Amino acid sequence: MNAGSTATSAPAARSGLVHADGSAIRVLVVDDESTLTDLLSMALRYEGWQVRTAGDGQGALRAARDFRPDAVVLDVMLPDIDGLSVLRRLRAEGQDVPVLFLTAKDAVEDRVAGLTAGGDDYVTKPFSLEEVVARLRGLIRRTTAVASSPDPQLVVGDLVMDEDSHEVWRGGRAVELTATEFELLRFFMRNPRRVLSKAQILDRVWNYDFGGQANIVELYVSYLRKKIDAGREPMIHTMRGAGYVLKPTS
Repeated sequence: MNAGSTATSAPAARSGLVHADGSAIRVLVVDDESTLTDLLSMALRYEGWQVRTAGDGQGALRAARDFRPDAVVLDVMLPDIDGLSVLRRLRAEGQDVPVLFLTAKDAVEDRVAGLTAGGDDYVTKPFSLEEVVARLRGLIRRTTAVASSPDPQLVVGDLVMDEDSHEVWRGGRAVELTATEFELLRFFMRNPRRVLSKAQILDRVWNYDFGGQANIVELYVSYLRKKIDAGREPMIHTMRGAGYVLKPTS
């Protein structure tokens, strides 16, 4: 497992939570399963939040000092020092950041110990990304001066989406989408120029794990292309063996 830390930034969300000054919420994700941290990071970036990850306890402490997160997602079991020790050190250093623990399904003692040590909440593995995001929203609202971003529009090239009214335009012309097509396009527009795998799309749009049917992604991407790209320079591109990417036209 990767024991280092990686910083990933995103602009402040066009909808959802931001700091009162308009800057993006910062979240530190700590787990030694790189696949899990990648999926969590993608879900949190989808919210418009800045994300940094760490694969062990020492990396988490270094990242917390440098990044000064608004919330921490912290696995109890780490390869060097456990999550409870990480929390105690954070508190000893004066960091009162809210902590959401990730615990094993049957580890009741871990959940009790985490809350006793000063953790704010926990979720058990396996969990849905939506549950983690919802728990984090609640923690951040209670502990951080936040506001809702006033601009509901996402813009990528000549493609515009209003997240409040669920209206979409390309080149000034309205595009009619179904609810699922809208969610798929929103995921693309929240992550422009980023290659999104079928597994990531399934998990975020359909809430499926890796056992989901990847052909449903291919089907809905084809639907979107017919509505977004038909008769125009294409914006949705297939990256063979990797997934799909939305790029503004030149």
